[in-house]
Amino acid sequence: TVIYSINLPNIYQSKAILSPVGEQNNISQMVRNYGGLASLAGIDLSSQSNGGNLTKAKEKLNSLSFFSENILPNIFLPNLMAIDSWNSKSNTIFYDKNIYDFASKQWVRNYNFPRTQIPSAQESYEVFKNIMQVSEDPLTGFVTITIEHQSPFIAQSWAKLIVQEINYFFRAKDKLEAQVAMDFLNKQLALTQFVEVKQAIAQILQQKTQQLTLVEASEFYVFDYIDPPEVMELKSRPNRALICILGAFLGGFIIVSFVLLKFLTEKYFLNNKFKPLLKED
Repeated sequence: TVIYSINLPNIYQSKAILSPVGEQNNISQMVRNYGGLASLAGIDLSSQSNGGNLTKAKEKLNSLSFFSENILPNIFLPNLMAIDSWNSKSNTIFYDKNIYDFASKQWVRNYNFPRTQIPSAQESYEVFKNIMQVSEDPLTGFVTITIEHQSPFIAQSWAKLIVQEINYFFRAKDKLEAQVAMDFLNKQLALTQFVEVKQAIAQILQQKTQQLTLVEASEFYVFDYIDPPEVMELKSRPNRALICILGAFLGGFIIVSFVLLKFLTEKYFLNNKFKPLLKED
């Protein structure tokens, strides 16, 4: 157990505590005031609130599509799939030579179908899920993103990357939707003859312009930091002392069980062996 615990690598944890950005009150008010009139022009405003992004973002964080499109292109894959150890003094990462040859920048691992020489997005995603954890406090609504890695610097950078990319994804999505909606509204404004509908569309266009301004101006579109991720000085695991103590108890239990079983077995066979002789006497 001691040898096993000594050979375990240190794992560092970097944690980001996030506050969900509240929904846009002006857009919600717009839905209440002009939703009926906008429906006359064939416009659905119920999906335009930023508040809906919060629920979607929590699911998106754990999705394969988010990892493959937003995380995987921005990380050095051997740091996820081929790391062997990290030297804290020189801040140097060493890679498993049976998986990745750092000198030639080539993957050299053995693989079987359906795996490929270079780890696929799906295979990498399965490994990434094991080092990332997303949790939500039901009382405060704060979201915590945790990354574990042998290098505390990589753990911090990946935690920051996740926050950056989830905000970017929904900013780009809402910006595109707002631009498409504005183009559609301008066409409807030119076609309609009803004064009430024209007024409603003009108000919605104004709100859409404000929404685009908010999208461009806000870096933290869905989540904002309460506590940003840091490079931790102390490891989060393994607890080598606890492993050794549990190993000692487990070893003692196995030894006692073995001795007791051996004693009972020998006693049973001795009784069976001398039982016929005792009967004859």
